[in-house]
This record gives sequence, C-alpha cells and structure tokens, in this order.
Amino acid sequence: MKSTADLALLDRHLAYLCLSFVRQNCQSLATEAARKELSHLDYLAQLAEGEASLRQDRAVARRIKAARFPLIKTLDSFRWDWPKKINRLQIQDLFRLQFIEDKANVVFLGLVGVGKSHLATALGYAACLRGKSVLFANAIDVINTLSAAQNKGALKAELRKYLSPSILVLDEVGYLPIDQRGANLLFQVISQRYERGSIVLTTNKAFKQWPSIFNGDSTITSAVLDRLLHHAEIVLIEGTSFRMKDRIET
Repeated sequence: MKSTADLALLDRHLAYLCLSFVRQNCQSLATEAARKELSHLDYLAQLAEGEASLRQDRAVARRIKAARFPLIKTLDSFRWDWPKKINRLQIQDLFRLQFIEDKANVVFLGLVGVGKSHLATALGYAACLRGKSVLFANAIDVINTLSAAQNKGALKAELRKYLSPSILVLDEVGYLPIDQRGANLLFQVISQRYERGSIVLTTNKAFKQWPSIFNGDSTITSAVLDRLLHHAEIVLIEGTSFRMKDRIET
C-alpha cells in the first residue's frame, strides 16, 4: 500500500504532467480495479480513456468559445415546418461537413427570419464538435473591424483572424449597404479564403441584387461572386419571418 508521501509525490507528478482526469480518479479507479480484479493494462486503459475524453471535451469547449456564436443553434432545434419551401435533404447532407474538406462554400439565401442564421450557426457548431476551427461574424462588423485596423496600419494582422479558421460564418451580407472601402475589405476576405477555407454565408439578397450591396460597383460584385460561388452550395429558403409568426397568426 502506498504511503501518504508516495501519494503526495504521485499527485505532484500528475499535476506537473497536466493529467487532470488521472489525478482526480486514479485512486478511486484503482480501488474499483482491485475489486473487479482488472489487469494493470485494463486499469491503465480506463485512466487513458478518461483523460482523452476530458481533453476532447475541453478542446470542443475552446473551439466553441473561439467561434463567438451569438447563440448556440443546432440542426435538431430547427423548425422545418415553418419555411414555405426548403430542401431538407440538401441541408442534412451539408451536415456531413464534406464541404469543409473540399474548401467549398455554403450560401443560405432567403428573406429575413426564415432560419438562415440558425442553420449557418448550426453548421458552425457541428464543425466545432468535429474538430474544426470556426469564426462567426456579422458582415458589417467584419468591415468595421478591418477598417479600424487599416487606419492603424494593422490590416494584415486583423485579416488573419478571418482567414485562419476552417470555416468563416459570414452573417447578414446585404442587410446594410457597403461603401467602396468596405466592399474592398470584404472582397479581400472572400478572395483570400478562396480555395483555402470555407465560408458559410447568409444573405437576404438575390445575387442579381448584389451590386446594390457593393455601392453599385458591378466590377467588385462580379469578382466577389466569382470567388464565392465557384465552389458553393446554394440553399434557397422561402417563407415569411418566424419572428413575425405570432402577429401573422392573429
């Protein structure tokens, strides 16, 4: 039987090695292993499995925190009965997340309140659970952040924040008009992610209306759409706003 000094030394070693699960559970699992007459290898396997599981859970939590989702949304909580028209099989297929491996994009297109942001967030959340890095950002916030960084001469460093994740969820493109400077900055994000990382984008504007988003600049609009849609899955959602549901029904 180990002495108190031996156990204290073991505890210090485990703390130094950052083996949190092993440190907290080695004695209780040792007692259980002795009662069940488990082999040393079986006991070690239990400790290793617990440590690995704890680290995986912490890694997922870190990815979710880094993603900066405004709210956690899942596919299971999506209201399939509300949109007037939606391709459920297409969306369920996207949740295989193959588009991430293909460095492809996903565009959710529909009017306000039909569930675009919900599905985009749910895709990002699913990616976090599968070990992928994600960043959720409102399109106007991206432009404002990059514009401020450009004024300080720190644009390159700020751009890296939007280029490094496996998925950039770019929400609400088209809800507010963008000036020439903003259009150029957003173009840099989209063009530099082209075939390097996926974009999941939500918009309420049909693509033929996108020049109105980019200050009437058809050249930059064409350049943005060319890179965004070259490898992209377009998800069309038709219907009225779910947030207006109670008013519509009364």
